[in-house]
Amino acid sequence: MVSHEQSLHKLVVAAYLAAASFGSFWGAWGASIPRIRLQAGVDDGQLGVALLLVGAGALPAMLVTGRALDRWGLRFAAAAIIALGAAGLGVALTAHDFIALCVGLAVVGVASGATDVAMNSIAGRAEQASGVAIILRSGGVFSSFVVLASIATGASSWVGAPVATPFFVVAVFSLAACVNLLRSLPAQPLTEAEREAPGAPVPASDRSRRLRWTPLLLVGTLGALAFASENAHQSWGAVFLEDQLSAGPGFSAVAPAVFAGVVAVTRFSLGHIQRGNEELMLILGSVTAAAGALIIAGSATVLMAILGLIVAAAGTAALYPTMLSLVSRGVDEAYRGRATAIVTTVSYIGFLLGPVYVGIWSQLTGLRGAMLAVAALGVILSLVSVPLLHLSGYGSRRADRVIVRDVATGVGPTATPPAEARRRNV
Repeated sequence: MVSHEQSLHKLVVAAYLAAASFGSFWGAWGASIPRIRLQAGVDDGQLGVALLLVGAGALPAMLVTGRALDRWGLRFAAAAIIALGAAGLGVALTAHDFIALCVGLAVVGVASGATDVAMNSIAGRAEQASGVAIILRSGGVFSSFVVLASIATGASSWVGAPVATPFFVVAVFSLAACVNLLRSLPAQPLTEAEREAPGAPVPASDRSRRLRWTPLLLVGTLGALAFASENAHQSWGAVFLEDQLSAGPGFSAVAPAVFAGVVAVTRFSLGHIQRGNEELMLILGSVTAAAGALIIAGSATVLMAILGLIVAAAGTAALYPTMLSLVSRGVDEAYRGRATAIVTTVSYIGFLLGPVYVGIWSQLTGLRGAMLAVAALGVILSLVSVPLLHLSGYGSRRADRVIVRDVATGVGPTATPPAEARRRNV
């Protein structure tokens, strides 16, 4: 019989592999965009339209995936992971004109949105069961593999390998992550007795009644501010180096890699911080992100701008994972999927709008003025994060009290210490 510790270890490994496969896809995709554009024969305007379909497909897929995870469990997460690998390979093989590129990227968006929610749901279950910051660490794994896959894809392009080569590798990796996840789950479904046990999923009719959207929307709004700041730096860092500091294209390309690398290191480093410090982490992270943007705005040299990017990356790294962790530790397993989906969807809107926000301010005030506007996002987040978390009910104190079914009645929330909840739920 598999012990509790072995089951938990398998689930944690599955969470990290899911994050690694997700990061591998986006690293390969980011580095392949120029070759995909050339293969499809599209101009910058057409490419921009096609890329919008990624977000258009991802947003509804996130919400649908949340319901599917609550209905069918993490086996649906395994399907989402392999679907993304297949979608990426499909785009690389078929995108030979504008229409094919649009269709392929819409499919990629759906698969990516589903995988995003699925990956965070796996990490959330592992974190609630282990008491370890799995969501933050899996975010570090994701960022690390974005960098590694970007470098590997660049090398593949340099040696003249086909466009589809890195996506084939990613698809194989996704298959491995899918198989590993399935092996980490119980071989048999819950028995009727287990379903009636404290901590077991509640009937669907009770789930909808107990799931409150407003608190999750508040946390998602904080996540949107965090993601807007993060993606603003990620998307405009290289442009700032070229336009404001006259860095060459080769050197300016270092900016997103440096940013992603610092994010990864920061997430791994902060994964050891004890629970209960999340609100302090959010305040300090927001202020640090704002400071990084201010350094970039005032930079006179490339090295100073890179320093600003490093500071901004360290500040933004833990913001969204910390918010998602607070929510994940405070929800019942029966509706973890939908809770994760709501927060992820609202936060993702900020991710999409962050670069647009910089673009608008750049038109009005110039790129240095736009960086000041990005700094303002960090200041606002530092001021509103703790009040909104407490208003939502997902502050640090509440998140450390895992919600399970009442022992006597089998319904309704009751606060249970994390250690006892882990014994019940894993």
